[in-house]
Amino acid sequence: MQKAILVLNAGSSSIKFSVFRQNGGSELELDSKGQIEGIGVRPRFSAKSASGEKLIEEEWEKKESGGHGRAFANLAAWLKGHYQDQVELAAVGHRVLHGGQEYAKPIRVDAKVMEKLRSFISLGPLHQPNNLAGIDAAMEETPEIPQIACFDTAFHRGREPVTDRFALPRKYEDLGVLRYGFHGLSYEYIARAIGEQAPHLADKRVVVAHLGNGSSMCALKNGRSYDTTMGFTALDGLCMGTRTGAIDAGVLLWLLQDQGMDAKQIETLLYKESGLLGISGGLSSDMRDLLESDDPKAADAVEFFVYRIVKELGALTAAMGGLDALVFTAGIGENSAEIRKRVVERASAFGFKLDAAANANGRGCITTESSTPEVWVIPTNEELMIAQHAANIVGL
Repeated sequence: MQKAILVLNAGSSSIKFSVFRQNGGSELELDSKGQIEGIGVRPRFSAKSASGEKLIEEEWEKKESGGHGRAFANLAAWLKGHYQDQVELAAVGHRVLHGGQEYAKPIRVDAKVMEKLRSFISLGPLHQPNNLAGIDAAMEETPEIPQIACFDTAFHRGREPVTDRFALPRKYEDLGVLRYGFHGLSYEYIARAIGEQAPHLADKRVVVAHLGNGSSMCALKNGRSYDTTMGFTALDGLCMGTRTGAIDAGVLLWLLQDQGMDAKQIETLLYKESGLLGISGGLSSDMRDLLESDDPKAADAVEFFVYRIVKELGALTAAMGGLDALVFTAGIGENSAEIRKRVVERASAFGFKLDAAANANGRGCITTESSTPEVWVIPTNEELMIAQHAANIVGL
């Protein structure tokens, strides 16, 4: 019987999953993937094979959901029926937003670990509770299977202290107020992929732009995180789909003191009503919609998004002492030739020489042979990264 790893990414009303099985050796290959959406409302379950063949697509009555626990129970039942005892789950790997200062690498979860992870909910109020709900559901339904937590903060641990610090009294640093950084699973995967696809860059100075609904950038030096744009929470840095990115703290004081907003209202504003959605006047948080629109406010949102990327590129390059390559990844970074073109053109001071045909193709190196620095497009694969971590921990 083949061994396999189930990867879960639990959101507030969804569970995304992937199944990776051994290909006869120690390598893991994607076998199927899917999601349960609308948990608590009207759940919809869909799954496809690695080749894109539809395996299942159905809706459930609301009573069939009952939250993440019921949703995972239905998923587990489907997996058992689909694989017909041909595959044995060796572990379930979970994407978890925050590992705090304690967890610098993936870890097998037990009650003590869960208690610690719950203490980080205030550091990631929109993601951490949902991630933990997925673990709770899997632990209850499949208690015999190891549950492995993989953290979006872990890859950034071990940086120089100056990159982690805020200019606050030291007592707050002791309480854990630090620049943790996020999207670490993506950056870890890209760092490995660079070693395979562009080995001449593996020990060089590379900035990776993870651009999607959530966006950030990371400076890689010798394949390790040197600095990143996100900080204490996943709000900092670049403008995102609905999140502000970097904002003067004085604006928050003004909202509190002059506009009479409370903490919950400000949280909603910063996480759900700002970013591309806010600048576009509520038009859309989707970059595809904004690029297609002739509304001037849509153009403003795109311009701001590009401007912030170029500004952070300059800062990260200066911090590393130079730049050998820029890598685009994630939804926008991998799929929008227009955004890549605008970023490269606005960052012309770096000396990039874009190859238009390569950029349109959207994979590999997209600059000319004479370009220094180089620009690359490398698809990320956080799910595979999680599966590999889980397999290593259980000795698969």
